[in-house]
Amino acid sequence: MNNPTTERPNCMTCLHFYVTHEPAFPYGCRALGFKSTQYPAITVFTSSGMHCQLFVRKTTTKPPAAG
Repeated sequence: MNNPTTERPNCMTCLHFYVTHEPAFPYGCRALGFKSTQYPAITVFTSSGMHCQLFVRKTTTKPPAAG
């Protein structure tokens, strides 16, 4: 996301988001290098007052049609 937004980005659709499988810190952000108990975008907004500026929407590709 290159331009500031007034909406909180959806971490589930971000390229940098991952699930850590650690019960204490289940969500992570590769771009910012941290793990959290909340979605990273919420943590970023809470600590900085700004929505995440490193959000990159995942691109999805459809598998080739069978047959």
